[in-house]
Amino acid sequence: MSERLIHVSLSAQRLELLEGRRATATYRVSTARNGPGERHGSGCTPRGWHRIRIKIGAGQPVNAVFVGRRPTGEIYHPELAARHPERDWILTRILWLTGLESGHNRGGDCDTLRRFIYLHGCPDTAPMGKPLSHGCIRMSNPDVLDLFERVATGDLVFITG
Repeated sequence: MSERLIHVSLSAQRLELLEGRRATATYRVSTARNGPGERHGSGCTPRGWHRIRIKIGAGQPVNAVFVGRRPTGEIYHPELAARHPERDWILTRILWLTGLESGHNRGGDCDTLRRFIYLHGCPDTAPMGKPLSHGCIRMSNPDVLDLFERVATGDLVFITG
């Protein structure tokens, strides 16, 4: 079992990577505009204990665009964004989370995995430190690249309000 833990603080808009009891990296993030919450369709970021279920995007270039967790072959740039203003941009890497607490973030209408909640990259113009996402945890592309290389499938993620 890994000694790594990712702690996401919604109130601080910060993610800390802990190895043992020591913080080895800290990143600014952007969580849900709608605040904390676990229900399907809420647009909220789920709290509690999770694991990284799947790491997606290894070997893809920075700003690679993902739709349905698959690379589209596109590379994000402002002109592409102008052509598709409706898209919620998921870029570079994805860490797909699964909840560990039955009835809270696992199963029924509160299942983190079925809600497609990720840690993922976003456009460089997206502000960090402000809750603006649709439920996921957005990170800058350099930060999500760094985190992706430091963590493994199965690592614990604890999200607090």
